[in-house]
Amino acid sequence: AVNEEKERYRTNLEAIFRSVRDAIITVDKESVVIEINEAAMTMCGYSRDDIGKSFGSLARVCNGRCVEILEEAIKSGEPVEVDRIECRLTNRERRVISVRTYPLLGLQSNLAGVVMVLRDDTHVADLESELEGHRQFHRIVGRSEPMQRVYSLIKTLARVQTTVLITGESGTGKELVAEALHRAGERSHKPLVKVNCSALPESLLESELFGHVKGAFTGAIRDNVGRFHRADGGAIFLDEIGDISPMIQLKLLRVLEESEFERVGSSTPTKVDVRLIAATNRNLMEKISRGELREDLYYRLKVVEIRLPPLRDRPEDIPLLVEHFRNGFNAKFKKAIEAISADVLKAFLKYPWPGNVRELEHIMEHAFVLCNQNIITFDHLPPDFMSAPGLERRSPDETQAVDSQAILEALDKTAWNKAKAARLLGIDRVTLYRKIKRYNLTKDTP
Repeated sequence: AVNEEKERYRTNLEAIFRSVRDAIITVDKESVVIEINEAAMTMCGYSRDDIGKSFGSLARVCNGRCVEILEEAIKSGEPVEVDRIECRLTNRERRVISVRTYPLLGLQSNLAGVVMVLRDDTHVADLESELEGHRQFHRIVGRSEPMQRVYSLIKTLARVQTTVLITGESGTGKELVAEALHRAGERSHKPLVKVNCSALPESLLESELFGHVKGAFTGAIRDNVGRFHRADGGAIFLDEIGDISPMIQLKLLRVLEESEFERVGSSTPTKVDVRLIAATNRNLMEKISRGELREDLYYRLKVVEIRLPPLRDRPEDIPLLVEHFRNGFNAKFKKAIEAISADVLKAFLKYPWPGNVRELEHIMEHAFVLCNQNIITFDHLPPDFMSAPGLERRSPDETQAVDSQAILEALDKTAWNKAKAARLLGIDRVTLYRKIKRYNLTKDTP
């Protein structure tokens, strides 16, 4: 019985050892490899034949930094933690690895060996690199404090598979956040399936989400695979989640609670492994109070909420967004527009942006279509925008004077550091150099 218990214990340990995603390498106090798991074989290129060899001899395939860490661990007999070392295996892409070592103690509490755990942090390191400068995350642009909180939350959610509810006004970029969440997570190699819940009536939405079998309704001439089935292993983005009917709410609740659903016309449950990301511009608590939304579904959806700020609450991001769209539309329309005028920027900063970032993008595209010069002025903006109260228009000469004065002030503030001045103005350095040349600006310009 004792032997059976030991065998069961050993089998369980081996199963855990094999299933852990981190690489685990065990060595004795002479640095001879005792055991390696499958993750170590995948990450480091080892094989079962390497067991019994000196760990140092295995460093032929990389830069050997782990050997130094292991030697330190054996010498000190203490745990060692080293974050974010670059590992460059021969004929493989660069990886960023975090290393943890733990002493193996014998019966007399003496050092018998070391367990080394390697975690692949390449994905997180790449995300942090993308966040550098705090100007942009994936396709989301903004360096304001509210957007930094959004970026931080996306980063936090990168390694967990919990349901996320994205809220915010129309045009704030909820779909972009859903894409960033998916791209940052472990399911990024699987599909992100998008569904606009307000675009379809209940009968079509049910079939679209869950699929149907042949003969389920008039016109169902063949079996149809629904969006949840297509998203299996990946994620599904349900936009305008506040508009779904009570019947769809009930079926969605079942998917969230049991990870299964039934196709229309079938009583056979289908199991799925899907991360759900939902979005709405509605006040869901009001819909609950009116009996239009199930409260239990609301709390299932709102495990974590990402609340996107309206553009009017982050005006410091407008110059960045303008520059982002300028670069994109220059490429799209094969133009070389350098900037918007200082007056237009001032108007953009004062405007309340009821349509948020989407409205700004549309106005910039409208201006690019009409603009055949280097600078976008009021003449290129849509009539609806121009009819907004509080807009001030200047002549071209007045615009140039204001523009050049703004550039001089930025250069003076940054001691004529053009890179810093460009960031302050929300334009790139090439545009700044062109304007300095066009306006003949120097340090002696009054």
